[in-house]
Amino acid sequence: MIKDKTIFIKNIYYMLSYAFTPLTQGGYENVEKEKFENIHNLFAAILAKGIGKQLKQGLYREYVERTESLVTLRGKINLEGTVKNKLARQKMISCEFDELSENNLLNQIIKATVMLLLHQKNVSPAHKSDLKKEMLFFSNVDDIDPSTIRWSAIRFKRNNNTYRMLVGICQLALEGMLLTTDSGEYRLATFIKPELMSRLYEKFILEYYNQEHEELDARASQIPWGLDDGVDTMLPVMQTDITLTQGDKTLIIDAKYYSGTLQQHYDRMTIHSNNLYQIFTYVKNKEVELKDEPHEISGMLLYAKADEETYPDNDYKMSGNKIGVHTLDLNVEFQQIREQLDGIVAKYFSYTKTINSFVNL
Repeated sequence: MIKDKTIFIKNIYYMLSYAFTPLTQGGYENVEKEKFENIHNLFAAILAKGIGKQLKQGLYREYVERTESLVTLRGKINLEGTVKNKLARQKMISCEFDELSENNLLNQIIKATVMLLLHQKNVSPAHKSDLKKEMLFFSNVDDIDPSTIRWSAIRFKRNNNTYRMLVGICQLALEGMLLTTDSGEYRLATFIKPELMSRLYEKFILEYYNQEHEELDARASQIPWGLDDGVDTMLPVMQTDITLTQGDKTLIIDAKYYSGTLQQHYDRMTIHSNNLYQIFTYVKNKEVELKDEPHEISGMLLYAKADEETYPDNDYKMSGNKIGVHTLDLNVEFQQIREQLDGIVAKYFSYTKTINSFVNL
């Protein structure tokens, strides 16, 4: 997948910029201009800037329950603890009370990620220095085992929404790069696991079209099954990666991030059959959904281009619909990635070049 590591890592920054819009809202200009030789330095640079911005606003605090023996009552009495104090001839009341604390899961996740980055040899001394200074403000935050984090349980609210990007970067690092050594300690791999890169790839393409092509309706939408009798018991949800709509034209894109864009069938290289069946199913069921109104439905498999001699670049006419199978090269300067994505819009829709571009190239 990677031909030029420096360009590829820089493009991960741009992909993150679309996936996490705070990266484009000021304060990260130096990160954008920096040349990255490894993924650890990229994450360290983003977190150093992001944590610094958060510290200016103050660390997120939430109420945590505490039990402490005090001279005067605070909160409610803990009877068992108070009896023990009495037996020990201590004139103290065991109290249970809630207290605002920065020792919560969001800050623990940030601290766990930073501590791992500080142990990576290829993180620059400048970024390590920034992160160490920032960790002084996390002295009351507990260390946690990264493998115990339940990412699905995290909920963001109005008072902690500024953490969304920081925690997203931490999740990409910890969930996508965490390895266990023979001694049972954790370290970060020099790559992001393919399943996490796949999610970033999908989100990047969707957000690119959302932010750069206001003439389109871009969303990850669901398609109902075209059922004859309405019985949908145990049928899976058809969830598209990207659905682009303009007027009566619809393009359904299935984004695929694999180490290889083709499969070998005997002595022939062919498109992954399951992928083709999936996009065809999406298109034909979308046809049924829109059967009573004017429509033109197309589908596309958009693979991240791998380092292969042969890769798909074909359009097929299947049962009245255009199905394309193409690749997106992520190992080129980002302006060329933009041109590839814009070219898809020009091919399928009435395309007017947007000027709403936040990435400075």
